[in-house]
Amino acid sequence: MAANQQLRELPAVDQVVAGLSHLEGRFPRSLIVDEVRRVLQSMREEILAGGHPNSSPVETRAERNLARLETPSQRRVINATGVVLHTNLGRAPLTKFEPVQGYSNLEYDLARGSRGKRDVHAAELIERLAGAPGIAVNNNAAAIYLALNELALGFEVVVSRGELIEIGDGFRIPDIMQRSGAILREVGTTNRTQIEDYRDAINERTRLLLRVHPSNFRMEGFTARPELHELVALGKERGIPVYEDLGSGCVVDLRAFGIDEPLVADSIRAGANLVSFSGDKLLGGPQAGILAGDRELVTRLRRNPMFRALRLDKLIYQALETTLRNLLLERWDQIPALRMISQSADELRARAEGLAKSLDGVRITVVEGSSLIGGGSTPERPLPSWLIAVQCNDVVKAEERCRRSDPPVVARIEDDKLLFDLRTVFPWEEEELVRIIRASC
Repeated sequence: MAANQQLRELPAVDQVVAGLSHLEGRFPRSLIVDEVRRVLQSMREEILAGGHPNSSPVETRAERNLARLETPSQRRVINATGVVLHTNLGRAPLTKFEPVQGYSNLEYDLARGSRGKRDVHAAELIERLAGAPGIAVNNNAAAIYLALNELALGFEVVVSRGELIEIGDGFRIPDIMQRSGAILREVGTTNRTQIEDYRDAINERTRLLLRVHPSNFRMEGFTARPELHELVALGKERGIPVYEDLGSGCVVDLRAFGIDEPLVADSIRAGANLVSFSGDKLLGGPQAGILAGDRELVTRLRRNPMFRALRLDKLIYQALETTLRNLLLERWDQIPALRMISQSADELRARAEGLAKSLDGVRITVVEGSSLIGGGSTPERPLPSWLIAVQCNDVVKAEERCRRSDPPVVARIEDDKLLFDLRTVFPWEEEELVRIIRASC
């Protein structure tokens, strides 16, 4: 059929809207009209491009699109990948908390009856955990930006070439630093930097010595970099503050679980004048960037105009406060990420074998495997685990069916089997997972 004929056969807007009258109590009439026009325009473009419009009637397409608008885009997902801090699934699963309904004392001092500051809701907890005053912004990249913008705008920051890393999705530390207005003074080589490289780079324009912890990468072999105490000694000698970006934000000693990440408080005790770290990695909280250190420096950061642009929303403050309080009170079980990390292989084997008994008739085996911390933390340090391996006639389609289920289940494919790692599945999700595995595999 010629394009002109196809265009003439498209119905009028009023005709389609009349056919959708049953939706008028559910959607505003103006929205229905707008969606019908959008669908008709899309069909015209398809025809003019030489294609054939979708065979679905205009009414069907419009109603489907309207239904999608009232369905939340962000949904609960069952993470069966075994990656605890899964960047694509929101990194650290949030600690349970009840959002304050209605108004709150976000920026109101109830004792004094006057305006307050929103960062007080986390400040005391940060100071107790880190051993130094602190503030929070919306992520760790923002923390780096704020620190460099306030402490080294127009001046030099000495940093090792081996620490100028990319942190994910194409974002590179050097780009963030340059946008801050600081001037990078790169020293050493990609694999080896000595304390003398820092010493030789210091001049009258130097304002900061920066150290970036390699939380999301590893270099092995012929490598070297100064210890923190060496940088601290040099900083004191030359009167220049030392800033360490710790990235993963470990405030709890996790060495018992095979995770050897530097503790924030240890860096402060070692003499770092300022540290920054993420809230949604090993801290186990919401997305945030935390800066802690010398009171004078933290006060300067808080007064920087960019602090307001980078500050946290009230819901994030509430989630962060809840997480920090659980950490301080050592309520590890209340922090899902830490609870998942601390599960032993024996516990996971017992859970996997118990769940397998509920899947009689499905071709499964319980196999030894490994989980990952993920989220740019502790690379190449797997956690021993036990997995449910499912044999499917078509493993790719089975994985897709799991992904499109309600709730969606994200698993992984290895050796032509669909693998489910219960380390990252909450116990209360197991019944749903059994149902979805049965329906998909």
